[in-house]
Amino acid sequence: MSAGHTAVTTPAVTDPVISCETSQDECGVRDVLDRLGDKWSVYVVVELASGVLRFKELQRRIRGDISQRMLTVTVRRLERDGLVKRTVYPTVPPQVEYELTELGHSLTHLVKALADWSIGHRPDIAAARASYDAAQRDS
Repeated sequence: MSAGHTAVTTPAVTDPVISCETSQDECGVRDVLDRLGDKWSVYVVVELASGVLRFKELQRRIRGDISQRMLTVTVRRLERDGLVKRTVYPTVPPQVEYELTELGHSLTHLVKALADWSIGHRPDIAAARASYDAAQRDS
């Protein structure tokens, strides 16, 4: 642990995180987690949480090397899942805007909690990585 950092402890979960009578696939969890666990979906949700964005604005705001094609695929998947609404205006060239749906907005508090957890545990994770890497070098 780094100097000046206080560990945040939470009780361990002893009950199953997911309780399904059948496999996770049949429970409907895996496909949702796959969507939210892909490289770009959470970034899109984070950027659209602040309001409506045009395609190029969204692409500029997402830090990283997202291609036009990958952003198109990502927003279409999120639209299919009911998280993003796409509006096309009949202009030349067509103007397309994206915004979170009510369902999409309901996800933002979970994304914020994950981001807060990540920030709060960054020193612990860095220390664990350094320890692991040192052990790997020594073995």
